[in-house]
Amino acid sequence: MRSYAIGDIHGHLDLLLAAQALVEADRAQAGDSDAPLVHIGDLVDRGRDSRAVIEHLMAGQREGRPWVVLKGNHDRMFVQFLDEPSRNDPGLRPIFTWLHPRIGGATTLEAYGVASPAERPVRAVHEDALARVPAAHRDWLNELPAHFLHAQALFVHAGIRPGVKLENQTETDLIWIRHDFLDHGAPHPWLVVHGHTAIEAPRHYGNRVNIDSSAAYGGPVSAVVIERGAVWQLTPSGRRALTPP
Repeated sequence: MRSYAIGDIHGHLDLLLAAQALVEADRAQAGDSDAPLVHIGDLVDRGRDSRAVIEHLMAGQREGRPWVVLKGNHDRMFVQFLDEPSRNDPGLRPIFTWLHPRIGGATTLEAYGVASPAERPVRAVHEDALARVPAAHRDWLNELPAHFLHAQALFVHAGIRPGVKLENQTETDLIWIRHDFLDHGAPHPWLVVHGHTAIEAPRHYGNRVNIDSSAAYGGPVSAVVIERGAVWQLTPSGRRALTPP
């Protein structure tokens, strides 16, 4: 009942490859080539390699690797911009747009060869984006699942609405929720493995494990393994136990 998970990537291919290498090293030691590897979402924005990250993950799935890729809020904002650039995601504060420097969408479009996306009229940028972003990338991102349940671990990008059945959770909560989830200390039906809220290193809170180690802000992309209810962070020197307080 082993599973692996990788935290928020934010357009950093080198950091993703380093995290995947740690997973492969642990697989080899455990003799397990089939356990799912869940990428927790936020594939794009802020880093310079968003296109390459998407191409790498798509290629791995085509090759039959046991890779699960979840949708993050940044991934949905990318698709929504391609669909209708004047529409803001309901989870994004009205003072921002996806192209705002703090959000990072312009950097994603630059990775696709769109020139000066933060400096030109939005409609012109949108036309260029439609011409340069492959339809296969757009479709793949749009179809990403928002959660993955494996044994007693539930993988989501941001978290869950406490007390709501899984089938009744909204995608917006799964990819955007913060305080109602983060401040909830009681047990959930599953151990929730998530990202979205950047911290320095993966941490086990008892009812949840946050694996967003701030790749968007200069940190690494982290990898963990969940096995028989226990969680370890994967490091170059092996497993490091993550234990609840």
